[in-house]
Amino acid sequence: PVGQYAHSDGTGPLVGPSTRVDAEAHLGFVVGVPTSLGRSVPVGGFVEHVFGVVLMADFNARDFQAWEGLPLGSLAGSSFAAPVSPWVLPTDALGAARFRGREQSPPPMPHLARPADWGLRIRVEIALNGEVVSRPPYGAMYWTPDQLLAHLTGNGAALRTGDLYTSGAVSGGERGQRGSLLELEEAGEAPLRLSDGSARSFLRDGDTVRIGAWAPGMGGGAIRLGEVEAT
Repeated sequence: PVGQYAHSDGTGPLVGPSTRVDAEAHLGFVVGVPTSLGRSVPVGGFVEHVFGVVLMADFNARDFQAWEGLPLGSLAGSSFAAPVSPWVLPTDALGAARFRGREQSPPPMPHLARPADWGLRIRVEIALNGEVVSRPPYGAMYWTPDQLLAHLTGNGAALRTGDLYTSGAVSGGERGQRGSLLELEEAGEAPLRLSDGSARSFLRDGDTVRIGAWAPGMGGGAIRLGEVEAT
């Protein structure tokens, strides 16, 4: 992607191709039942409106984001690539994966209090050029998808059938559980070492990112959420 970024000393901007392209592993939630403008969906309404789950690889140009984020937010740094997995796994299939969710302290505001168990024990795997570099657990995420839906519709934003909202980068607390290259290589301080002897701070031309995920099945075994791959 081409965009604006700053010199290493902070001056700029320059215009040119990104040298800091990253990918994040996201879980995406697909809306089935719409709402009218002005209506908020309560936390307990998640199961009535969300049909299923996909995987998403959210690509970001971190150098563009750093420039665009002062003082507002990213646009060209995030708008160029976000492939999703090839099928939607219905939420009804996730019964064995559900649990209360991570402890939240301080307690969330009353309108975000969780009445049902929508923490999800889903294991995610990120591979770079065929080599697994991280295994982030979705169950470690602070906010559950029902809380996210209540928050994003809290201002009256309408839902449409087919709308997609995502978890943000799925990351765990250990180094091998981080959900993006930026986190894995600690913002350039600890380049990621691959088994072929090469190192990565960010993606290079020709690199292939593959993200897969699995959830426990209702009858035992595992349910595959699909896979998203991009070069």
